[in-house]
Amino acid sequence: MVYSHTIRSERFSFGTLAELFAKANEPKSGDVLAGIAAQSERERIAAKLALADLSLASIVAEPLIDPDQDDVSRLLQNRHDKAALAPIATLCVGEFREWLLRGGPEADTRIPDWKALAWAITPEIAAAVTKLLSNKELVGIASRIQNVARCRNTTGLSGTLGIRIQPNHPTDDLRGIVASTLDGLLMGAGDAVIGVNPAVDSVESVAAILHTLDQVITSLSIPTQNCCLAHITTQLEAMRRGAPVDLLFQSIGGTQATNASFGVSLSLLREGLEQTLEHHSKRDVSWVGKQAMYFETGQGSSLSAGAHHGVDQLTLEARAYGVAREFDPFLVNSVVGFIGPEYLFDERQIIRAGLEDHFMGKLLGLPMGVDVCFTNHAEADHNSLDNLLLLLAQAGCNHIMGVPSGDDVMLGYQTTSFHDGAYVRSLLALTAAPEFQAWLESRQILKGSTLLGQSRNATFLGDLMPLLTDRMKA
Repeated sequence: MVYSHTIRSERFSFGTLAELFAKANEPKSGDVLAGIAAQSERERIAAKLALADLSLASIVAEPLIDPDQDDVSRLLQNRHDKAALAPIATLCVGEFREWLLRGGPEADTRIPDWKALAWAITPEIAAAVTKLLSNKELVGIASRIQNVARCRNTTGLSGTLGIRIQPNHPTDDLRGIVASTLDGLLMGAGDAVIGVNPAVDSVESVAAILHTLDQVITSLSIPTQNCCLAHITTQLEAMRRGAPVDLLFQSIGGTQATNASFGVSLSLLREGLEQTLEHHSKRDVSWVGKQAMYFETGQGSSLSAGAHHGVDQLTLEARAYGVAREFDPFLVNSVVGFIGPEYLFDERQIIRAGLEDHFMGKLLGLPMGVDVCFTNHAEADHNSLDNLLLLLAQAGCNHIMGVPSGDDVMLGYQTTSFHDGAYVRSLLALTAAPEFQAWLESRQILKGSTLLGQSRNATFLGDLMPLLTDRMKA
């Protein structure tokens, strides 16, 4: 089917729905690299106007990637709740945008709540409406959606901002990992997860990291989760050998071939979730919920793997969220600027993509966080991060990263620091996850959204030093 729109007597035609989606996207260097981007702003506007006139039902009826050739497409097709979509299926994308801006389920009794809407719409519908929304509209709608998840604590409640402690070390030195973790705890970080990206993807190294993180958490009675962001098969083998796994991690993408490039499949993810939940049932832990997965995504991953099928990177990112929600995760994290300027060239593109990813993830029902970051060769700086961080905090982002000074010594990229997280919480009167917040206040680290400074040292540092000393001996 050919789609078209005329602007001032100039007619623009788009041969496929995938082409229309790509041309309607905001400028992205990745789409340019793939050869699918609009050639001019006039063509981009024409594509947006043509897209705005499509009904939601028509988007569902025309898969962008053949389900017979792609298991992600089959999953999305099979899991779509057509009955839930029925009340709004005849809306065109432009009308759906207006419906969301008026309040969506909050103003329409035909859709009971945001969770019902999440399963009513497909990732492609989420991507389509995202292309028509401005930055402030992405923030405004997302701020009304609350997606709560529970593992050893609760994430996603209104008025909270979680922070992942990311205590990476270039040689997986356990002393360095513990020191970085304690630094983060003293700044009120760590409620989202204490998660290490290992330098070595070996069962022995991963197990040692998981045992160390568990020692910190259990010794100090911290209501939070551990995670070691190795390949899922390495984590599962470490778990089989007795390592304590709170969250099972994996990077995922929006096509079967992208996931294959990560060395995973939908069946492997299902097997991993089942094994982790069984592992949880055998541990003496006060679980507050059954979410056990942690996924990371990022616009450009399918293109970098040569697995994009001619579909634009925003839409493929939405499809990755369709994969994630199948496994009821505790955390989903867009590492928005990490893949590099080949896919998101500068501050403008990174900020736009971060708001898009957060909005689409929340619209599709996910407990969505964002790694507010850029690689050292991108056209961005720390003011760029500040801008996106403040916008995401206003949008109700579930969590961000916390890294010493915001400079990851192992991965070589720039992200948010412990101080950034503490500042934004204080500025916007946000707190940590409720269980973690109570722990911080009991340790006199935090009161409300304010760090207590020097007064915390006497009551807390004495408990921390033995942990660091033990690791130094090890």
